Amino acid sequence: MSIDLVLGPRPDEPGPPISGPATYPGEVTARLAADAAVIMARYPQARSALLPLLHLVQAEDGYLTTAGIAFCAAQLALTEAEVAAVATFYSMYRRTPTGDYLVGVCTNTLCAIMGGDAILDTLETELGIHAGDTTGDGRITLEHIECNAACDYAPVVMINWEFFDNQTPTSARQLINDIRAGRAPHPTRGAQLCPFRSTARTLAGLAPADRDEV
Repeated sequence: MSIDLVLGPRPDEPGPPISGPATYPGEVTARLAADAAVIMARYPQARSALLPLLHLVQAEDGYLTTAGIAFCAAQLALTEAEVAAVATFYSMYRRTPTGDYLVGVCTNTLCAIMGGDAILDTLETELGIHAGDTTGDGRITLEHIECNAACDYAPVVMINWEFFDNQTPTSARQLINDIRAGRAPHPTRGAQLCPFRSTARTLAGLAPADRDEV
């Protein structure tokens, strides 16, 4: 008996690995270079700063663009291919435009059994989009995500990488309604929720440009 396995990206994974603007305006490059210098100074070898620099350009664009990859390569004396190889390995680096709030529903085995699939279905209906898409107003991007190493609290929803534990379809719908109403939901644990680009800047090791939650 033979089994035909079709291998490829998951259905909601973006097609082109990197897209978007090819270059930054001069003033943007200068501003990012100043931030990059602060980040790179923390490392004995500049190329060790690649991951935080990727967060920096993600904070600029809301996702990784061709311009962001080129900027990181130039700052670290790497090829764009080397930077892109790292950027496309990690799921925290987005390859398509991302809303102010990235809502991820864990659909790995335990979360799915505990209700994760039902939560994802509910949010797709509530938002009128499929996993991998962003609402028309650019506010919310929905995705299904793999294990968050929080199985004790299944099912788990993450918003901009902050944990919301022991969710149900009803509670997850309330999270979305709070965001739409301008009320920042409070994570079960961790820092106060802030917009996606501010989160990316924090992960770059810099103070966020603002702390406006919604």
